[in-house]
Amino acid sequence: MRDPEPARHLLILGGTGEAAALASAALSRFGERLRITNSLAGRTSHRAVLAGEVRIGGFGGADALAAYLRAEGIDCVIDATHPFAARISAQAASACASAAVPRLLLLRAEWKRHDLDRWIDVADVPAAAAALRQLGQRVWLTVGQRELEAFSGLTRHHFVVRLIEPPASPLPLSSCDLLLGRGPFNLAEERRILERHAIEVLVTKASGGDATEPKLIAARERALPVVMVRRPVPPAGERVEEVTAALDWLAARLA
Repeated sequence: MRDPEPARHLLILGGTGEAAALASAALSRFGERLRITNSLAGRTSHRAVLAGEVRIGGFGGADALAAYLRAEGIDCVIDATHPFAARISAQAASACASAAVPRLLLLRAEWKRHDLDRWIDVADVPAAAAALRQLGQRVWLTVGQRELEAFSGLTRHHFVVRLIEPPASPLPLSSCDLLLGRGPFNLAEERRILERHAIEVLVTKASGGDATEPKLIAARERALPVVMVRRPVPPAGERVEEVTAALDWLAARLA
């Protein structure tokens, strides 16, 4: 009687809804054939329960990640990080090439622009702040806490900032209201925010996905300008947009 083959080891670079869904679906589909390690940056203190093992914290660069892949016997990597997590995605591409580990990028689809949308496309967050000088002064910011410093010089603007968790230090804005919330958000919620705070312009990143799209619909209904920070260019390599396609890629690796 043949001994069962050892489980293959999948590293999921996560922190997104797609990563959590992938871990659950992979465990359900492949069972004991697959060992899953979820890697999280650890920027938020409350996280969902994930299928498989969990590793929290950075790796220390591409070389350190490559060493981790070898030491832990990682058979394949699926990068399901946020579309704006450019640094870890670049490090993963380099590390997987160095360690000869197959890598897939699970990158959620971008939002599709509607004919009635008033999007102002900008290259980065500093460009978004510069664009606001010509737009309304009551601004809804949904770009994350790490990007707020770019708006600190806009002293004539009032900002409504939505974050997942309370900040550890005061926000670097002269006038602001803080909202706390974790997606998915619904359209009724987003309409109330626009009305209650008399929002004149929305600033967001082109993250894509369904969880945060309702704010764009609400802005469209009120004909508000939306300053849209475009995505960084992802590293080269195999790429899919759906969890089901990532599972099929994984099945081919396990075969």
